[in-house]
Amino acid sequence: MQDLVRDIVVNPLPSLLVIGNLVIIESLLSVDNAAVLATMVMDLPEKKRSAALKYGILGAYLFRGLSLFFASFLVQVWWLKPLGGFYLIFLFMEWVRGRKTPEKSDDYFDKQRNWLYRLTSGTLGTFWSTVLLIEVMDLAFSIDNIFAAVAFSDNIVLVWTGVFIGILAMRFVAGWFVRLMELYPFLETAAFIVIGLLGLKLSLSLAEHFYPGAPFVRFIEGSEAQMVTSLVTVAVFFIPMLTSRLFNFPARESS
Repeated sequence: MQDLVRDIVVNPLPSLLVIGNLVIIESLLSVDNAAVLATMVMDLPEKKRSAALKYGILGAYLFRGLSLFFASFLVQVWWLKPLGGFYLIFLFMEWVRGRKTPEKSDDYFDKQRNWLYRLTSGTLGTFWSTVLLIEVMDLAFSIDNIFAAVAFSDNIVLVWTGVFIGILAMRFVAGWFVRLMELYPFLETAAFIVIGLLGLKLSLSLAEHFYPGAPFVRFIEGSEAQMVTSLVTVAVFFIPMLTSRLFNFPARESS
């Protein structure tokens, strides 16, 4: 642990980039996740909607907190990293497939077709079945985010710091990120492009295990690869925002 903290002190700029990127990706994905959860409560009476979403928020905090402990396990078991990488690539491909069928909104979740909801709604009732489904979705979202976090860095202190700040961001700057995504709808595209890139980076850990001495492996294990990953992530998010502001490309919604 002392070595991990010393690396942060010795190389503060790469560490700050990693933490900043983790906060951004956690916040943007949390906003998108919240949009999905909101559709799941629309058939409930108005008073019960807010109650179900409150349970969802509590679940989000709980599972993201637990994911901090899972992260320390994830960085030590070599085969979990490529498995997580393939999972992130799968999420990216599912998003691409969803864009090719725009009649199905990415933010819409039809719980009536979900096997868990159909199985439990008769016993638990619609409210508690919805709450249960929300908690399951929270768990899935937490797994997505922690795999993305570990792709940025093997330094567990950085991962914990970034994810913890991201958890706080869910509460304190969620409204600001909602407005940001309304102004720049393409940020969702940027987030999933980053998910795909992080999935590719995690998948390359297969080479780290089977070819530990190869020059390419030494590069992707080093701080240079971590810096490149952080800079590419910053570029994917902020260059389109800059060109959109200056040239309206990609187009942004008018205020």
